[in-house]
Amino acid sequence: MIFRQLFDSSSSTYTYLIADHNSREVVIIDPVFEQTIRDLALIRELDLKLRYAVDTHCHADHVTGAWILKEKTGCQISASKKIGAANVDIKLVHGDQIRFGDQYLEVRETPGHTDGCLTYVTHNQSHAFTGDALLIRGCGRSDFQQGNANTLFDSINDQILSLPASCLIYPGHDYNGRTVSSVEEEKKYNARIGGNASRKDFVGYMSAMRLPHPKHIDVALPANMTSGKPESMPAEPDWAPVKTTFAGVMEVESTWVAEHLPNVYLLDVREAEERIPGEKVNTNASIPLGQLQDRVSEVPSDKPIMAICRSGRRSAMAVNILRQAGYEKVASVAGGILGWKDEGLPIGK
Repeated sequence: MIFRQLFDSSSSTYTYLIADHNSREVVIIDPVFEQTIRDLALIRELDLKLRYAVDTHCHADHVTGAWILKEKTGCQISASKKIGAANVDIKLVHGDQIRFGDQYLEVRETPGHTDGCLTYVTHNQSHAFTGDALLIRGCGRSDFQQGNANTLFDSINDQILSLPASCLIYPGHDYNGRTVSSVEEEKKYNARIGGNASRKDFVGYMSAMRLPHPKHIDVALPANMTSGKPESMPAEPDWAPVKTTFAGVMEVESTWVAEHLPNVYLLDVREAEERIPGEKVNTNASIPLGQLQDRVSEVPSDKPIMAICRSGRRSAMAVNILRQAGYEKVASVAGGILGWKDEGLPIGK
């Protein structure tokens, strides 16, 4: 199994990628709309095929990225049937299986935070993705959006804490930097339901909580009832086929740059001694990376700027320098001069 845990700092949301190693098919759990570029970059770099975008419940603190991921990849959207959200391809109920390659996630209904809360459990019961039903040393609130503390008590005990003690718990959120727990830990130490807490203990604790409504609820809930479909598609660069890497680098393939040289400004940021004698790469200018900060005014802004170096690493820093200086249409040439030559592109005038 290929597994990645990702984090959105704005909403403290965890997003999970779970993939089958052989088929490369992947499921993404609780994607965040604003993190779509990041998620797509990771899927592309790991050579995965996205099969399903699934949510654990109808979120009140962020907008799901499910719809935009479907638009970009053709994956299917899955969510609880009880939510009744639009644009859902597979409406999940208790006992369903989400299959990807030779693996699957078991669907367990765990209402109480909301009616449509689901927990996803790997086929070997080694991992459980609990959304907001069970958090690390806590649980989801039960005071709004169909919440019910009695129902949540049953959900957690019957569907999550009944899993093997070694089963790892991966929650939908954490606000204190905690990333993973286990059934055994939560049974012992969970502040609300652990340590042999009774139903009365739990309901009393939850009833005494006084929490403000999530600050993004008025935006998030309506958007999530359409699976995150926006009123219009987010703007993308129209001046070049830019791809953003998982590292956050804006790149353009060397073949496109070579075909559009008259329409771009190709900036070589290598050091002078790196250039091979007699090499005549069709660059518009050469400014070593170490000098770019002081010479940035020499770079014109009438064309998109493509920064290039030996391997595509230092040119990524050049992009950052130029963007900080106010240049908007700027990207790194993927693979640098090495990639340029590997593609058999012309290097002489």
